[in-house]
Amino acid sequence: MRAFTFMRVDRIDDAIIAVTDPGTKLLAGGTNLLDLMKGYVEQPERIVDINGLPLAQVLELPDGGVRLGALVRNSDAANHPLIRQRYPLLSQALLAGASPQLRNMASIGGNLMQRTRCYYFYDTAFPACNKRAPGTGCAAREGFSRIHAIFGASEQCVATHPSDMAVALTALDAVVEVRSHDGVRHIPVGKFHRLPGTTPARDTNLEPGELITAVDLPPSPFAGNSHYLKVRDRASYAFALVSVAAALDQRGGAVRDARIILGGVAHKPWRLGNAEREIVGRRLDETSISAAAQASLEGAQPLRDNAFKVELTRRAVAQALRNAGKLA
Repeated sequence: MRAFTFMRVDRIDDAIIAVTDPGTKLLAGGTNLLDLMKGYVEQPERIVDINGLPLAQVLELPDGGVRLGALVRNSDAANHPLIRQRYPLLSQALLAGASPQLRNMASIGGNLMQRTRCYYFYDTAFPACNKRAPGTGCAAREGFSRIHAIFGASEQCVATHPSDMAVALTALDAVVEVRSHDGVRHIPVGKFHRLPGTTPARDTNLEPGELITAVDLPPSPFAGNSHYLKVRDRASYAFALVSVAAALDQRGGAVRDARIILGGVAHKPWRLGNAEREIVGRRLDETSISAAAQASLEGAQPLRDNAFKVELTRRAVAQALRNAGKLA
């Protein structure tokens, strides 16, 4: 780890001033940043501790939604009565991530900003990583690609986004609030993260000088019929090979609306619009579930070592829908 200067701020305006400096990194829980610094993947000149900012509240909104401050800890969000009652999908996803100790430290804003767990990104002994060093190539394309993307990848990068929380937030149509010197901006969480394209080093659509201040959850019709399914190598403390956030609005025997979002398979949470269309307006049964699961594979482009993810995706989507619809 290289030497750096350290400071604390307790005003949002001071944090915004700090983040305009490209050599500065903000510290909340530090659960990802410190690992990256120890591996020399991130080498900031300055660390700014933002834990003193007034952004650690869970607030009920006038319309019945909920606001999560950017510094709310993952464990606090997962176990908050408003989240457990109105957004159980989010609670399930948060509790599926990391370990209790890490969830106690990790923040909502930091979770959104965490970086890929691609082997080649983390290990600087491999020089070819366009995400870490733009223009050097993608070692994962010719290397061991078991954990990598089957959707939305590019010649430049095949990494996946590791967050469980972001998958659930996408299903819940959450909105990320960011602030800068220019004022407040609201970004739908489905547009917050980016596909790699030709600029894989850029993970999000945050602009320089923008600070995440909150995540807003709108009122949701999905509380009664939702499920987060995570398939991983170990029962705990492992990232998803494939995860599914399935959320259904079922009334009168039919599915009126649906969200099916994948994690562990793309550079961002991957929404399955075709699969959703297979069940909306229909009764949820094995026929419609099978059609949705098959539609979920459209566009899949597996690599040499991760073709198993295609069938795993189909089965995971089907099971998540059964669980969400209480058919399992």
